[in-house]
Amino acid sequence: MREVRKPALAALLVAAALGVGACGEDDSGRPATDAERGSTEGAKKAPSIDQARDATGDVTFCAGKDTSGGYTHAVERFNERYADQGLSAELLEFPEGSDAQRQQTVQRLEARSPECDVYQADVIWIAELAQQHWALDLSDYVATRGDEFIPSTLAPNKYDGRYWAVPQVTGAGLLYRRTDQVGEPPATWQELYRQAAAHDGMSYQGGAYEGLTCNFLEIAYAAGGEVLSEDGKSSAFDSPENLDALKFMVDGVESGAAPRGVTTYMEEPARRAFENGRVSFMRNWSYAYALNQKAPTVRNKFEVTPLPEWEGGGRGGILGGNGPFLSVYSKNPEGGLLFIDHLTSPETLEENMAKYSLPSVLEASYDEPSVQKAVPYAAELKRAIEQASPRPVSPVYPRISQAIYENVNQALSGELSPEDAIKRADQQIDEALATF
Repeated sequence: MREVRKPALAALLVAAALGVGACGEDDSGRPATDAERGSTEGAKKAPSIDQARDATGDVTFCAGKDTSGGYTHAVERFNERYADQGLSAELLEFPEGSDAQRQQTVQRLEARSPECDVYQADVIWIAELAQQHWALDLSDYVATRGDEFIPSTLAPNKYDGRYWAVPQVTGAGLLYRRTDQVGEPPATWQELYRQAAAHDGMSYQGGAYEGLTCNFLEIAYAAGGEVLSEDGKSSAFDSPENLDALKFMVDGVESGAAPRGVTTYMEEPARRAFENGRVSFMRNWSYAYALNQKAPTVRNKFEVTPLPEWEGGGRGGILGGNGPFLSVYSKNPEGGLLFIDHLTSPETLEENMAKYSLPSVLEASYDEPSVQKAVPYAAELKRAIEQASPRPVSPVYPRISQAIYENVNQALSGELSPEDAIKRADQQIDEALATF
């Protein structure tokens, strides 16, 4: 499996750019702090489990809207477990949506608010949190549990050699295939596109947003491409491998392997195209499985497999996911650590996957009968997660991603040649990297 190099780890799935200025000020005009200039030296460490074991008091867990009910139940179980100890937690829900969650998180951290002890973070926030000295260093805690996690899920939570959050929910792109049209899963991307062109095509996330960054990098990584140099200080985007991947995707739209409308698709339009029988294949996340099983057109007529190999190359995949971090402004870091330990425990993550369809980050979860019954494709999902890699981890990741998805989308739409799109993205990535 292709390993992503360690420049600096990933930022947000749908975030706005940080905009740190190149000459000592950010776009708001205030002086840049030492943290914004790239130092994580002097970061505070989280307490150890032994130090936290007898914690008392209150813990506030701040997260996005609890649409599944998983957070609420985890808090209830935590309070039952620690009631006799005098320790309790409450859930503070932020408005729904990644942008709103990030905005609420950043506002509190910039204000040095102690309101939230533990925050739920998208994996693409990690470098920013570390650079700003907003998260306690959780490396010692992670080291006590390192062998429990699927190795790939740890990588997005690590920046500058340390862990700033703990994996809790993960995800990777999957290939959905109409079994009444195509018997065996294609072994390579090239075979997939040939089969798609011969049948009803393939839907994926081709709109100009974060989803397209994921879709492009899945193919580019499999082809051997990179985004950043090994030290993370310069772009490595202008490469033959990335150009081959983009030409391949552009040819796919032109040949009919993917419908021209794919250049506007996000997750749901791609899913609806598959659900309604308009395409034979779909690239999407695991959430689409249960919804497609409710659709009469495709119910019990599709299978899920990991993404294929690149012919003559390897496999690629992009990790999604999120997990808790401990605020440097917490007034109860010991209680906060015990809550993180509970939120990421085998019991909680098994329940999250079996009851709420939230993919676990733990190896053992996928062997549990309750999980295998609730998620029939658990083995395929685990393989997809194992072969996936984080997006580039950088404090300016949102701007890096924007450079990728805007230029790739213009190439898919015929507004730019693949060569010009790659070169322009490469230049914009270097411009973003020069701001920190």
